[in-house]
Parts: sequence; structure tokens; C-alpha cells
Amino acid sequence: MAERRTTMMEPPIEKLLETVDSKYTLVSLAAKRGREVNSYFNQLGEGLGSIVPPQVTSISRKPLSISLDEIAAGKITYHRLPVEGAEAAPEEDAGL
Repeated sequence: MAERRTTMMEPPIEKLLETVDSKYTLVSLAAKRGREVNSYFNQLGEGLGSIVPPQVTSISRKPLSISLDEIAAGKITYHRLPVEGAEAAPEEDAGL
């Protein structure tokens, strides 16, 4: 059996991929949340409070690392929107 190598990345990619359906979803979700965390830290002095603060305690100060920690902890989720054109196509073929 293959031995699991230790990596510098925490949380591991394997754990992150268990929470989403694809690596592309993971990248999009982490990037979007990373931008939100960055905006939160930038607007702290202004007192606006319109952006949700980080949901986990992280030793990292980088927004992307914080967002990956949130995804691994299950604090950040996503919902797929239904595709409008995908449902109409099979019905048209059934009538032929």
C-alpha cells in the first residue's frame, strides 16, 4: 500500500476535494471567498461591515489560505443553478 507523503499544504487537497464536486469548483470557490476576505480586511478601518468576516481561526494571514481553511471546515458551501437549455433538449428529441 502506498504511503501518504507529508506535504506543506494544510488542509490537504484530498480533503478539500471531498467537499466539492470538482477541482474547478474548488478553485472558483476559494478565489471568490479569498477576494471577500481580502475586502473585509481592507475595509476594517472604514467601519462599513458589509462583508462577512473569516469564519474560522487560522494561523495564516493570507486571504486564500483562510478561504481554503473555511472550505475544509465546511463553513463555505455552494449551490449549482439549474441550466435553462439543458432540460428542453431531451423533450424535443422524444417527440420525433
